[in-house]
Amino acid sequence: MIQINRNMIKKQLKDYALITVSTFLIMIGVYFFKFPNNFTFGGVTGLSVVLGKVTPFSPSIINLIVNCLLLVLGFIFLGSDFALKTVYSSVLLSLGLPVFDYIYPLQHPLTNQPMLELIFAVALPAFGSAVLFNIGASSGGTDIIALILKKYTSVDIGRAVLLSDILVTASACLVFDIQTVLFSFLGLLTKSLVIDNVIESINLAKYFNIICSEPEVICDFIVHKLNRGATIFEAKGAYSHRHKYVVMTALRRPQAVLLRQFVKKVEPDAFILITNTSEIIGKGFHE
Repeated sequence: MIQINRNMIKKQLKDYALITVSTFLIMIGVYFFKFPNNFTFGGVTGLSVVLGKVTPFSPSIINLIVNCLLLVLGFIFLGSDFALKTVYSSVLLSLGLPVFDYIYPLQHPLTNQPMLELIFAVALPAFGSAVLFNIGASSGGTDIIALILKKYTSVDIGRAVLLSDILVTASACLVFDIQTVLFSFLGLLTKSLVIDNVIESINLAKYFNIICSEPEVICDFIVHKLNRGATIFEAKGAYSHRHKYVVMTALRRPQAVLLRQFVKKVEPDAFILITNTSEIIGKGFHE
């Protein structure tokens, strides 16, 4: 029981460290690249850019106000224990942007290359968001509205969030020039692709089917050296009609390299099928 508690504490500390670093990346991308260029794609930060243009408040302050309101709605409709990791990230992001505003006020973009700045405005928040999504958290904002809709309605959440992002991005037409609007729509289209690819890359694993004659040695290596599980099937060669075994296992990429080398060493004639996969549910992967 003590060991389990220690493991849980270590996991929580690791998760919150990842949340802190990921949220910091989002802050850098939003404050230094999104806000100065008036990119409006997506969520509360995009809305903050638009409102910052038509109100006397900076986008950082508007982001803080809107996120605080959304957190209050979250506590009202979802309860005090709703998505603690999301609350932590949302508060960190909301308070961090005004701190950046105070420490390093920006009156204009860092460079005169809007495409370069768009890349960083998309890549940094998308990478941070992907890490957050991967550990069951988010940076708040419109995600809180999505959680409320999910609980109380049958609305398609994905479409609702996408529609809100499109409307926020389209609102740039009312206050910014056509170049800014086009860059914002390009950022909106690219953001989801980057997030999906980053999540897939983080979770990428190798699925093995090893057709061999001596499965015990291979399974012993998988279980005791790689600390993974494996399943053995009996099989029969269609051409040779020889009795064979199929060892099935899933490994992280560094472990996959070790297993491939080991199998070729102990049984060079083994037939190995290796498949990339990013959706593995079970102990040692996604619980």
